[in-house]
Amino acid sequence: MNSVSAGVAVSRGPAAHPAPLREVMSLFATGVTVLSVGGEDIHGMTANAFTSVSLDPPSVLCSVAHSAVMYRAITSAGHFGVSIMEAGQEGLARFFADKKRPLGPGQFAGVDWAPGPRTGAPLLGGALAWLECEVLAAHDIGDHTVFIGGVVNSSRGQGAQGLLFFGGAFDRTDTPSGPSSPSGPSGPSSSAPSASSASSSR
Repeated sequence: MNSVSAGVAVSRGPAAHPAPLREVMSLFATGVTVLSVGGEDIHGMTANAFTSVSLDPPSVLCSVAHSAVMYRAITSAGHFGVSIMEAGQEGLARFFADKKRPLGPGQFAGVDWAPGPRTGAPLLGGALAWLECEVLAAHDIGDHTVFIGGVVNSSRGQGAQGLLFFGGAFDRTDTPSGPSSPSGPSGPSSSAPSASSASSSR
């Protein structure tokens, strides 16, 4: 297992270039989402600390800082929505990561969205896909809480490329991957216009 073909450059092991966690994790490319909560605590926040957990039962997780408005919103509501951002939605992702954006309903003024049919969470038009989740568990880890969400609704749009976050900057997938079916989301219309972390503290 340790043999190497001649002429191939090989890294000399994990201790070759020590680096802090923030720098190391910036090299882990992720997709970009906007988390959302509707109702009295309506709020949206760009996040890339998001992943699937299980297909059976369908569940996902997101990690949110205790200092974030979204932490209080999810804790109060007990549910959240997820919009998986399309490559052309960098501007929208930047907006929901901007600490200077309005709070409350004002942050959705001029934004194409529709309430999720199960939770009422704002789902953003033009996204690649959408999920609605009920909080199953919450685990405090340091200055963040990991929310485990049971997926109660999921749908996909017609976008072809995903928005990525890598090396502290936004990027996009190189190879388009269209939807397997032309069905639109059960939320916003699929034809609607559109550091080490992409997440906002708001």
